Amino acid sequence: MPSYDALMGFETSFKGCVFSVLDSEKLDLKLLIEEMDSIDVPSVFICPISLEPMQEPVTLCTGQTYDRSNILKWFSLGHKTCPTTMQELWDESITPNNTLKHLILTWFSHKYLEMKKKLEDVEGRVLETLETLKKVKGQSRVKALKDLRKLVVSHVCARKTLLENGGVGLVSSLLGPFTSHVVGCEAIGIIVNLDLSSDFKRKNLMHPSKVSLIVDIMNEGTIETKMNCAKLIQMLLMEEQEQETKIEIVSSLSLLVGLLRLVRDKKHQKGILIGLTLIKKVLSCHESIRTSMISIGAIPQLIEILPSLNNECLEIALYILEILSTLEEGKLALKECPNIIPNVVKMLMRVSENCTQFALSILWAIYKLAPEECASKAVEAGLASKLLLVIQSGCNPVLKQMSSEFLKMCSVNYSTSSIFISKCMLTTTIQ
Repeated sequence: MPSYDALMGFETSFKGCVFSVLDSEKLDLKLLIEEMDSIDVPSVFICPISLEPMQEPVTLCTGQTYDRSNILKWFSLGHKTCPTTMQELWDESITPNNTLKHLILTWFSHKYLEMKKKLEDVEGRVLETLETLKKVKGQSRVKALKDLRKLVVSHVCARKTLLENGGVGLVSSLLGPFTSHVVGCEAIGIIVNLDLSSDFKRKNLMHPSKVSLIVDIMNEGTIETKMNCAKLIQMLLMEEQEQETKIEIVSSLSLLVGLLRLVRDKKHQKGILIGLTLIKKVLSCHESIRTSMISIGAIPQLIEILPSLNNECLEIALYILEILSTLEEGKLALKECPNIIPNVVKMLMRVSENCTQFALSILWAIYKLAPEECASKAVEAGLASKLLLVIQSGCNPVLKQMSSEFLKMCSVNYSTSSIFISKCMLTTTIQ
């Protein structure tokens, strides 16, 4: 049971600020606990059995306090002891702890009313900021948008208030051909945090002038702005729409350049993931986009960052390189990358079956252009032993077959077959 001093400490802290409120607004303890299940609750309010806040605290003869329903369930299982101390009970009666119950109700009421007031304050600030936005321009508009973005990022109720009061239409109307980048950055930062309808996106965000502005801002903004712009473009591409519309959105070389800038920022793995994910989506729109991606140097740039990527990003990057390797221009670009073969060989069996398959497909594309050169460099980099590991592993049959065929081709094109066999590390088995 909580000590007398502890209980009195809680009671003193609430006197004058909550007891008076309880007289005017009766709050149900069960509903309060359910409503505020994510907050940290003082340990003295927690039932030792369920580890949940007590609704009907009762005290045993041992001095320990439990929630009524939990201790009665304990007794119904045949226990004659105190769950906490495991002492035999000399008196099985339970005594309601009204003081503790009152303190629990008081504490939760205080927290609830505090939260309610905070939400009301947030809603009021959102509405006030929207009214300000309708009237101001210049730096005052930028400040209002900054304030609104902070509210939207921090509070779910702010997003709801914005959506229910026409705020999203007002904010999106600020995006246009003559919008300053500083205004655009803040407006986009607000929009990407909202759950928008497909109809709204089509009518308000897919206009070419707005897409062009988003792309321009992505190329010049901070890392946070770049990520927001990429997220917004991805939101637009996810909508059901004609393929021509998607191609129109992503066909800008400026967009592709901006995405490569985003994924080259090694300090921000989150930004790299967002950029790679959007590049993957963009490449699925049309072959011409893949050709454009190759023309702006995407392949050597992606090869360069491979060693610094986490596993999730690495798998997407290898997938992108595999897609680009299906084009002749892609094969040539891959072959011309310095150390491409040893770097890709390292990816085999490193992360996942998908990564291994993507890496093997990339090597295969290079092999088709220069069989002898590729076989020599690949085997020197340890490809043979990696392929044998793949063949002996429990991976999918397609990957095993690909590895087996690649191993045969390497052995045919490698300059000295005896040296090739020694590179495999399983000489006896092969012979």
